This record gives sequence, C-alpha cells and structure tokens, in this order.
Amino acid sequence: MFRGPATLNLYAADMPAAIAWYTELFGIEPYFRRPEDGPTAYAEWRIGDLQTEVGIIDATWAPYPVGSASGAVLHWAVDDVEAAYARLLDLGAAPVQGPTPRGEGFVTASVCDPFGNVLGVMTNPHYDQQHADLVG
Repeated sequence: MFRGPATLNLYAADMPAAIAWYTELFGIEPYFRRPEDGPTAYAEWRIGDLQTEVGIIDATWAPYPVGSASGAVLHWAVDDVEAAYARLLDLGAAPVQGPTPRGEGFVTASVCDPFGNVLGVMTNPHYDQQHADLVG
C-alpha cells in the first residue's frame, strides 16, 4: 500500500523567509511555485537520492496551529550527522535533540527550523544498503 513518501509538506507564516532559508539549505531554487504571479503560497523542491518533493505551504492553509515544534519527525539520511546538525544550526535552526547514537551505526539529531517545523537527520545503515541495492 505505501510506496514511499510523495511530498513532505512544511508550513511557514513568512513565505519569502522560508523560501530563502530552504533555498540556502538545499542549495537550489524551488522548481515549482503557486501562484505563479503574486505572493507565493506554495513552493516545492526535489531533493535527495530519490528526488523527494519538499513543499513549503503558507501557514494560513495549515489544518492546525503552526509555529511550535511538535508532530512527526522525518529523519533525512545524511553522511555526517554532526556536520548536518551544525549546518542547520548555522542557518538559524534551534536545537531539539543533538546527535544521539542509537546503536549499530544509527545516529539521529533534530532541529526546529525558524518557522516551527521539526527536521531530523540521521545515519542509517538500512537506508544506505537500500540505496546501494537500488542503484546497483
């Protein structure tokens, strides 16, 4: 039934600031914006090994209050948790949980972006093996 993440949606009350922040984090401009004219209510990037869609939505469209760190945490696979965590903090994210060994090659960390969304990073041997199997 579940085939993989289609889009990770995050919310922000300050869309221009959020677009600038995520553009800096990802190192690329969003490939998709709506509306095309006027203030952006939605911006989207494709990132990572699987080109996962990450969308930022204007907080006025959120189905719940936005701005406090809560909810599910998606942990992005990274090669170096310490470096990824430090970069996120350098970009203005607030620490939620510093790099934490979880056993057998698993390390996680999480931050709250300047817009109230929690982002996780992790080293994950299962992800690395799955990716190696997919790319041959």
